Amino acid sequence: MDNEQRKRIWQRFMEDGTLDPRLPPLVARSWQECRCRGVDPWRRSSTTADPGKWQQILQRSRLLLQTAGPIMQSVHEIIRDSHFLLALTDEKGYVLSTIGDDAILARSENILFRRGSVWRNDQVGTNAPGIALEYNQPVQLIGAEHYCADQHGWTCSAAPIHGVDGAVIGSLDLSGSAGAAHPHTLALVVACAFSIERTLISYHQSHFMRAAANGIRESILLLNDKLELRWANATAQRELGLSQARLAGLDFHQVMPQVDWDMTDDAHRHAPLYIDDLRVVLPGNVRRFSATISQTADATGRTYTVILRRQEHLFRSVNRVSGNQAAYTFGDIYAADPLMKQVIDRARQYARYDGSVLIEGESGTGKELFAQAIHSGSSRADGPFVAVNCASLPRDLMESELFGYEKGAFTGALREGNPGKFELADHGTLFLDEIGEMPIEFQAKLLRAVETLRIRRIGGKEEKKLDVRVIAATNRHLEQEVGRGAFRGDLYYRLNVLRLDIPPLRQRPGDIACCTDRFLARFNKRYPSRQRHLAPDAMPALLAYDWPGNVRELQNALERAFYTSSGPAITASDFHLPSSQHDALSPSSPLSPESPAEAASYERAECLHYLEEARGCVEQAASAMGVSRATFYRLCRHYGIVPKQIRRQFH
Repeated sequence: MDNEQRKRIWQRFMEDGTLDPRLPPLVARSWQECRCRGVDPWRRSSTTADPGKWQQILQRSRLLLQTAGPIMQSVHEIIRDSHFLLALTDEKGYVLSTIGDDAILARSENILFRRGSVWRNDQVGTNAPGIALEYNQPVQLIGAEHYCADQHGWTCSAAPIHGVDGAVIGSLDLSGSAGAAHPHTLALVVACAFSIERTLISYHQSHFMRAAANGIRESILLLNDKLELRWANATAQRELGLSQARLAGLDFHQVMPQVDWDMTDDAHRHAPLYIDDLRVVLPGNVRRFSATISQTADATGRTYTVILRRQEHLFRSVNRVSGNQAAYTFGDIYAADPLMKQVIDRARQYARYDGSVLIEGESGTGKELFAQAIHSGSSRADGPFVAVNCASLPRDLMESELFGYEKGAFTGALREGNPGKFELADHGTLFLDEIGEMPIEFQAKLLRAVETLRIRRIGGKEEKKLDVRVIAATNRHLEQEVGRGAFRGDLYYRLNVLRLDIPPLRQRPGDIACCTDRFLARFNKRYPSRQRHLAPDAMPALLAYDWPGNVRELQNALERAFYTSSGPAITASDFHLPSSQHDALSPSSPLSPESPAEAASYERAECLHYLEEARGCVEQAASAMGVSRATFYRLCRHYGIVPKQIRRQFH
């Protein structure tokens, strides 16, 4: 069900109270209750706690805020570019905390979604936090599933948070633009709410932890006041790779050098100490966790409780929300020409191995499509697919983007450091698009990372071993670039283990008819009231043209003809192709998409075209263009395109 259908369902309910059976049951139930309660779907007053009551709410929710805050911050620091807003409420719907970039925070002010405001269904109409609290169930609302009209531009995913006795004590919400809705968003919120609940349980039941801790996923260490191990649960021994006896012989001042143990001793400090990115230095090994450290004192002395959580679980959820996944398989590659079928067969064979792949081909031949298909057909299919456009990375940020950085590595660095693309791609595939644009001064560092699969963050002291497959792509002839000194030969040979040359469309005429038929069928399905077919003179004209922009140009030309043709038959003249090959762009022409200026102009125009056709919806535009959502966002940033501005034109 798309947003337009939701709007029609909402309008009909507002007109005559009719509930569409496609409406989720929880939403339908809440709409009916909002109507009975007299909630105005068009106008509502702001309900905000007065200063005295607000202080009482904060005091009552102190532990929930302390527990949820670091988890929310960890998620936001990694998905900050996705323009989503994280919010925490108490059990009565008061917004306790919000985290987001300036743009999303400013937008949330338009609907009064801020600290101190109350977001119950009876106050602001059907909304995700309100449903999670009232019905004690996780829920995702998209667009017009909200009861009040001013929330129709939003998608919200919320999950209830339970206290140690099972009662609902609050909710966690992740909100953003309705066009950015994704089912994995709800899964991430549920996982984070669960993590908050587990931390609360650990905090409240530290004295009973020995009996129950061996069955949970977190590593738990109990240290005495000399920072010597008193006890470690089974998870800690497994994750750290050391028995309890060996852990007992370690000095945890050296094992956890980042921890300011004096802060935990502060008698005036009641809250636990949270560290999002903790280095745990073990004999011959360094591992990273997020940590919660608290201290208690009894007749036997002071006890430090250290809870460690693996970062890989968080990275996996973040990759799903950020779109770092492959969307295409070999079944999505249209091919009828024998030459192209040979290329697909070779790519299928490459998918069975882990060697580096170098894909060369002109712009528009579908290099990222092949990269995603190789990933989807490999044993890494369940892992992340992280795409990096090397041409769009600023030179001074290239190392930090790929390798990450430690706390305080440079001015402007995040407080707890940040993982790079290599780390996010662990156990998956890293796709380096436009590798030919990589500055030569950085290529030596990239070579070492690709060769050893070990990276060191900026400001870091140790290397991290990764399990990453590297696929690189370029529209340049890298061997020629090596010959003229513009690309390192050693990096070229390291990447060129498994080579894939995608032939241009002019060399595989059998695919012109195949792709045309598939694209036309797709457009006819998308616009059933505007059915089109090719006139007898159309296909000969398509076959006679050289297609310097390859499949991408063919798709654009057909789509343009589909929209502008005066009748049901698309004729040769509807394509507006050059009358002779001398008029067409050729690979050697100064205006060919092979030249950087023309390629950039062509690619920018293409991004704008697909965004406008999708009414500003990035996910639909990326799908139509044949790239991942993450890659489309990178292209938009590179060319200064703001999808949000285009969405406003249609709302």
